Amino acid sequence: MSTIDTPKERQPLWQRMKHSHHFRSHDEEFDACKIGMWLFLTTEVLLFSGFFCAYAIFRAKYPEAFQNGAHHLDWRWGSLNTGILLLSSFTIAYSIRCAQTNNQFWLKFNLLFTAFCGLAFAGIKFALEYGPKWAQGKRPGAWFDYPNAENASEPMWWSIYYMATGTHLAHVLIGTAVIFVIWYRATKGMYGPKHYTGVEITGLYWHLVDLIWIFLFPLLYLIH
Repeated sequence: MSTIDTPKERQPLWQRMKHSHHFRSHDEEFDACKIGMWLFLTTEVLLFSGFFCAYAIFRAKYPEAFQNGAHHLDWRWGSLNTGILLLSSFTIAYSIRCAQTNNQFWLKFNLLFTAFCGLAFAGIKFALEYGPKWAQGKRPGAWFDYPNAENASEPMWWSIYYMATGTHLAHVLIGTAVIFVIWYRATKGMYGPKHYTGVEITGLYWHLVDLIWIFLFPLLYLIH
C-alpha cells in the first residue's frame, strides 16, 4: 500500500503537515522561511565583521603583541576543530538530502552525528584551549596575568581572541542545541519529502558557523 493510499491517521507526520493559514501553499511557506533565515544570517555576518575589523585595526596597531599572542595557540587543536566542523557540514547537508528522499535512518543518524561534532568542538575549546590558557594567566583585558608576557599590549590580543572565538563558540552551542531538537522531531517522523523546512534552515545556520571558523582559524592560529 502506498503512502497516498494509507489512511490519514496512519500516515507519517511529514505527510500530514499543512502549511500555515497565512500562506497559499507549502512551497510559499518554505520559501518564506528560507528568506527569513538568509536575512538573519546577514545580521550574523555583520556581527562577525565587527570582530574582523577590530582584528585588522589592532593587529596593525600592535603587530608584536599579536605575533606573540598567536604563538601561544596550538594550530593542531585548531586544525582538529576545523576538520570536525567540515565533517559536520557534510553530515548536516546529507541529512537534508535524506529528508528529501525519505531516508529516515540516515536522516536521524546524520543529525545526531552533527550534534556530537558540535559537542566535540566545544569540548576541545573548553578543555584543551580555554582552560589551560586561563589558568596560565592568558586572559583578556584587565584579567591578563601571564608572567612571561613580552609585550604590554598582549592583553589586547587575548581580548580579540576570546571575544571572536567565544562568540563563535556560543553559536556552535546554540546550533548544536537546535540540531538536537530537530533530531528529536525527526525521531517522531516529522520530516520527509514534503516537509523538511526545519532541517533545511538549521543546515543553513550550521554552514554559517562553519564558514566563520574557516576565517577565524587562519587569522588567529596560522598568521604569526
